[in-house]
Amino acid sequence: MHMKSSLALIVTLAAGLALNAAAQTPAPAAAAPAGPAKIAVINFQAAVAQTNEGQRDFADLQKKFGPKRDQLRLLNDEVGTLTKELQAQGDKLSDEARASKTKILEDKKKKLQRDAEDAENDFQQEMQEVFSTLAPKVNEVLANYEKQQGYTLVLDYGQQQSPILWAQPSADITKAVIDAYNVKSGVPAPPAQAAAPAPKPAAK
Repeated sequence: MHMKSSLALIVTLAAGLALNAAAQTPAPAAAAPAGPAKIAVINFQAAVAQTNEGQRDFADLQKKFGPKRDQLRLLNDEVGTLTKELQAQGDKLSDEARASKTKILEDKKKKLQRDAEDAENDFQQEMQEVFSTLAPKVNEVLANYEKQQGYTLVLDYGQQQSPILWAQPSADITKAVIDAYNVKSGVPAPPAQAAAPAPKPAAK
């Protein structure tokens, strides 16, 4: 029912798409370079989401679903108000009036759940479509960057089942690939926004 998202959520929901995109781009056959292996790591999914184009497209998606999110918030408020009224007035109402209010409340709860699930499914589907459209283009930039820098192996530590336990910060090429893609795409950086306040822990 919650439709607030962040780059972390975007990356989580898009898990697996990056590897699929990479698998569809075969590496060119080449002789193994002489000398020690040159290895780098990258959070590919985060790189896609944090490009200027990714931030722009995901922000547009959030705006697109803004009206639906507002509708769900209003319906949720109605459910909360009706629930409080029924709790406060339940023993003062006639059986018929109480049954009527209860039915109205249950109908609104069902509608809220149904509409929230539909909206969340639509949002996730469109978010994955945005990601899967952008991922191959970032993967192409990554492949070119690997060649230019002479890397023999690049590992993705953004995957949930990543075997990487630790790597030198200097081995992380995530930002370098983001910068390279931004230059190629020509999409300007989104305007800076004030940081959102940290969520408060739920009262126990």
